[in-house]
Amino acid sequence: MNRFAASDGADIAYHDEGEGRPLVFLHGLMANAEFFEPQRALAGEGFRVVRVDLRGHGRTASGHPPPDLGRLAADVAELVQRLELEGAIAIGWSLGASVVWRLLAGPEAPRFAAGVVVDMTPCVLNDEDWTLGLSQEHVDARRQAIADDFPAFASAAGAAIFASPLDERTEPMARWASECFVRADARAVGALWSSLVEEDFREALPGIAQPMLVVRGAHSHLYGPETADHIVAALPDARGLTFDRSGHSPHLEQPERFNRALRDFAATLPPVPATELTA
Repeated sequence: MNRFAASDGADIAYHDEGEGRPLVFLHGLMANAEFFEPQRALAGEGFRVVRVDLRGHGRTASGHPPPDLGRLAADVAELVQRLELEGAIAIGWSLGASVVWRLLAGPEAPRFAAGVVVDMTPCVLNDEDWTLGLSQEHVDARRQAIADDFPAFASAAGAAIFASPLDERTEPMARWASECFVRADARAVGALWSSLVEEDFREALPGIAQPMLVVRGAHSHLYGPETADHIVAALPDARGLTFDRSGHSPHLEQPERFNRALRDFAATLPPVPATELTA
């Protein structure tokens, strides 16, 4: 586990393993860097695997004031600059996908060769003209549950990130996920949920120049195929990939196929600058 001091003095925890093209993994709400444990294998296959604990998650404290999406993106941008990463692939799951869109639309975008987003919508809150996110009732219920009884909410969420019904492989994973979720900072989770609901990346997507891989689980409890289709159509250079046995977490539910998809996607990109490979 490594740490660096963000521009506001916060202590950000991250893992950095392997050599080669950088893969920067950004987890979902209440999760942490350990949710990309199956992707550590890529560190021995010509990749530099960087896994970040976002604020209020894992070994990174929430800080004051509680973080919003912009602060998370700033932290990752500062880390990427500090590590002098070039030709990186930003890989974001759920909340992490929104951080990826922020990064690819921001000043550090040239450091990234591509992006991967996993089971996320560009706009969380539905309205009369948008139905590919979540209803106002769903959004409000989640906000209230976080505020009223975070441990109960977090514990129940463990099973919800996997396809139903749970099986002998995913049932212990769901218990583990619940245990991790409960340890997240409730104040940070509430603040980040409110921040996510306020974000709308629909207008930003057409301006993202990097190739994108849009991943979804066929059995996701959150978003349907139309959401992923919209993202693919809105981006200038994107392809979609559906994991037929997965829910919200294809990287955990079908890790071998997910890792293979990352390797195949990386193989389509221009070579990483030699200075990065030899850093």
